Amino acid sequence: MADTGFAPFARLREDIACVFERDPAARSTWEVLTCYPGFHALIMHRWSHWLWGHRLRWLARLLSHLTRFATGIEIHPGATIGRRVFIDHGMGIVIGETAVVMDGCTLYHGVTLGGTSWNKGKRHPTLEQGVVIGAGAKVLGPVTLHTGAKVGSNAVVVRDVPAGATAIGIPARIVEASKDLAREEKAEKMGFSAYAISRTEDDPVAQAIHGLLDHAVETDRRIECMLETMKRAGVSLPSDVENCDKFDPNYLSKIVD
Repeated sequence: MADTGFAPFARLREDIACVFERDPAARSTWEVLTCYPGFHALIMHRWSHWLWGHRLRWLARLLSHLTRFATGIEIHPGATIGRRVFIDHGMGIVIGETAVVMDGCTLYHGVTLGGTSWNKGKRHPTLEQGVVIGAGAKVLGPVTLHTGAKVGSNAVVVRDVPAGATAIGIPARIVEASKDLAREEKAEKMGFSAYAISRTEDDPVAQAIHGLLDHAVETDRRIECMLETMKRAGVSLPSDVENCDKFDPNYLSKIVD
């Protein structure tokens, strides 16, 4: 977890190594030192967090405010940030006062670790080790994302996410990683899923609806075949059966997509 002492540059090598480990676009140490706002925001947060812990609250908030102007990343000085945390791109990230981000977490641009209450006390999320949150995702309230959890891009998480699981959608639904273990192992060999979601991992509710639409289309096809057979056999059909509205799956598919 975050250091309690005043040592904002003590882990500089570790911070730089973390960038190279998780961003293939990083080409040199000098580039990381000068051109990575997420790296800058974390360094400055250590200063403001130290000031906050020593009850220099206004100065801590001022430094945090200036950091926001410089990087586009807003981290409350009261937030606890661990080691080897990586913020990629960073623009639009907001981390609230009682948020806890443990070691090895990764956050992409537009992420919010926000609160849902005006009450004092713990009101922001806790991210355990190795959590990955995709671009634009919102994690709201004093929920816990357990070790190795992932949040898909633009998801809205308002409840705990189990260890190793993936949360996607609005509101977020949980996809257990154990059910897709073989696919996860293959994904590891092919490379890191930068936005916490693979190309093949569709919204399970959308998958279910598309499955129902496919079934409805097939049912309509069979009924039409039955009606045609009955007509050829000379069976007289009521007018409301012959002239009933046809099901339009394309319209519903557009809504789901």
